[in-house]
Amino acid sequence: MNVDMSKRQDLFETMPIMKAIMIMSLPMVLSSLVTILYNLSDTFFVATLNDSLQTAAVTLSAPILLSFNIVNNLFGVGSSSLMSRMLGIKKFDIVKKVSNICFYCCVGCGVIFSLLFIFFEHEFLVILGVDLQTMAATQEYMLWTVKLGATPAILNVVMAYLVRSEGASLQASIGTMSGCFLNIILDPFFVLPQYLNMGVAGAGMATFISNCVACLYFIVFIMLKRKQTFIDISLLSFHWDWKIIKEIFVVGIPAAIQNLLSVISMTVLNHFTVFYGVDAVSAMGISHKIVMIPLQVVLGFSQGIMPLISYNYANRNVQRMRNVLYVSLKFSISILIVLCIIFMMFASYLMSIFVDIPHVIQMGSVLIRFSCVQLPFLCIDYVTVCVFQACGLGGYALIFAILRKIVLEIPFLYLWDYLYPFYGLSIATPTTEVILAIIAIIKLKKILTEQTKRL
Repeated sequence: MNVDMSKRQDLFETMPIMKAIMIMSLPMVLSSLVTILYNLSDTFFVATLNDSLQTAAVTLSAPILLSFNIVNNLFGVGSSSLMSRMLGIKKFDIVKKVSNICFYCCVGCGVIFSLLFIFFEHEFLVILGVDLQTMAATQEYMLWTVKLGATPAILNVVMAYLVRSEGASLQASIGTMSGCFLNIILDPFFVLPQYLNMGVAGAGMATFISNCVACLYFIVFIMLKRKQTFIDISLLSFHWDWKIIKEIFVVGIPAAIQNLLSVISMTVLNHFTVFYGVDAVSAMGISHKIVMIPLQVVLGFSQGIMPLISYNYANRNVQRMRNVLYVSLKFSISILIVLCIIFMMFASYLMSIFVDIPHVIQMGSVLIRFSCVQLPFLCIDYVTVCVFQACGLGGYALIFAILRKIVLEIPFLYLWDYLYPFYGLSIATPTTEVILAIIAIIKLKKILTEQTKRL
């Protein structure tokens, strides 16, 4: 295979920093925003039914859907970091092997995910805080999103990571957004009474179909570009390589554990929220998804710059790596401060878009205002973890995850709920992120100093 690397080398090595960041990050930010719109789509159309039980079902299902990211991070983050670093030192044969192993491991994990939920459905639902009121609606939604939909949901995300690792951020984002837009289009037809009237089950079916379409896009794209890419998804090329698996897991396992801890934290939060009633669960779920809009800006930026940092770290171009980091932080923090102000000012209006129950709007608007405080600090924390993952420093990422969810956030949930019942639940995360941001700044300076000494 004769792959032209000149354009990729220009992007990673010589292109002006801001331009390179925009090429890699802007499609990711747009893709992330479309992704959250697609997530909001389920909540929005189900919430228009003014049935708190169905809205609560979407909220209570969130930890299981979030747990897909355990596999996404294990193989997607781990493989993309390794692929970008191997591109940086021109080991193209390893890049090809990594992509192939990653693809088939994700297929297997998706099947295992579905089987586990099928055989242990009741146990999972109890852990999630589902009660007799919300049981039927939650099962209907998770039939399509988990029992049938785990594999396409995982592959959709992981293949985007693989494509992005080579610098094709726009193509990766197109694939992700195609599924998201389709979901937004299908939701009203499947959910609303004037059409198929499937309610929350229709939202799940729309998600399943859209993920399948996104997977098909990536498969076709890779097949058509097989002479211009190192990504290989051919079953004939599959060969288990423990050395490569180990390298993937160095970054992937800490990233997966990080997500597992997020699932645990969200499950704990749901158990706290259920205590305050179905309306409280709806308010928490809707407000959380609204705040996810600016959070996705952070996530998109950090994922976008990761290949740039990985490549230049492996290539020992510390100055360019440092510049990418600093410019990204300044730009993204500035945007998030503006978004924080806007979301706090229009919190009630944003809630009213999704629900027409005054009590739920009032609760949700307070939760949004408290949650927005975390945004600038969360940016520092996300970018720091991105640097850890990009440089293959999975241990540091794991320590940060444990600090965030186990040492700080879960204890703060208990403390703030005691001090300020219900509303205090939305203060736990901002408190955590402020503390982590201080630690992150100290650690980033240390890493950059150590890398400079390597030269």
